Amino acid sequence: MKEIVIDREAGLVFKSEKDLYAHFRPQIEQLEQEYVSHLKEGDISEDQVEGLGDLLEVTLDEPAEIWHDDRTFKQFPIFHFIRPLEDINAFHVAVTYVSNDDEPTFIFLHFVSQDLALVSQFRRGDLVYDKAFEEVGFGAIDGDALSEGDPMAMGLFLAMLKLRAEKDLGFDKFQPLGELYREDTIENADEIWRASDNTGNTLVTFIKQFPDDAETDLYYIAVTTEEESSSMHTLMFSFPTNDESLVDRYRHGENLHAEEVVQESSH
Repeated sequence: MKEIVIDREAGLVFKSEKDLYAHFRPQIEQLEQEYVSHLKEGDISEDQVEGLGDLLEVTLDEPAEIWHDDRTFKQFPIFHFIRPLEDINAFHVAVTYVSNDDEPTFIFLHFVSQDLALVSQFRRGDLVYDKAFEEVGFGAIDGDALSEGDPMAMGLFLAMLKLRAEKDLGFDKFQPLGELYREDTIENADEIWRASDNTGNTLVTFIKQFPDDAETDLYYIAVTTEEESSSMHTLMFSFPTNDESLVDRYRHGENLHAEEVVQESSH
C-alpha cells in the first residue's frame, strides 16, 4: 500500500487514511467545534454551494489571504487560506497543514460562509500573503506601513485610488516622486491636518506643493496615524497628485501648525 506523506521531515508519514485521520482527529474536532460554535442560523449551507471540492483546489492555488497561525495548536502551526466568492457574496475558508515544502498537504476544515464575523474568526496569527497588496505595491515606499502590507494602510490607499481622476499622474510616477519629495513634505509641510476616521483612528496628513517640479501643479501628500498616548506618528502611505480636488479631500479636520507635530522617522 502506498504511504501517505503529509510532511516527511516532520515524521508525518502514514500507512493508511485511517491512521492519518486518527493522528489528526483531536485537531480536526477542535476546529470543527470552533466552527459550529460560531456558525449563525441562516448562513449559506453546503447544499447551496456548487462544487465545494473544486472550490478547495482554487482557494489553495489562488487565495486572497493566507494566515500563519502558530497559536491554535502547540504541536505545529496551521494556515488559513481565504478567498472571496463574489458571485454569492461569501468567502471560502480552508484550514490546512503546510509541509516544509510550503505545500498544503492536509485539510483540517473548509467551509463557505457569508458571515464576516465567522470568517474573521479564522483571520488570526500573521498575515503572510494578501492579494490586495498586488494592487497597491506600486505605491509602497520603504519605511511606510504600506510597504509592510499593513491592512489599514492598504485600505486607506485603495480608498484614495478610487477618488483619483483619470487625468491624474500615472502610477509609474509614485515611487520616483516619493523618493524626491516624501521626507521634504513631512519635514516642511505647507499644511498639516488632523482628523479621526470612522473607527476612531487619528490620521494626520501632511501636504506640500512643489511648483518648481516639471509636473504641473504638483502636490505631495503623506498620511500618518497618531498615537494618542505619545503623539508620535506612523507613516501609512504617501503619494503625488496634480488633482486639486483630491488634495481638497485631505483638507479636513483640524488645521495644525507644523511645530505641534512630533514625528517618527520610520515605521
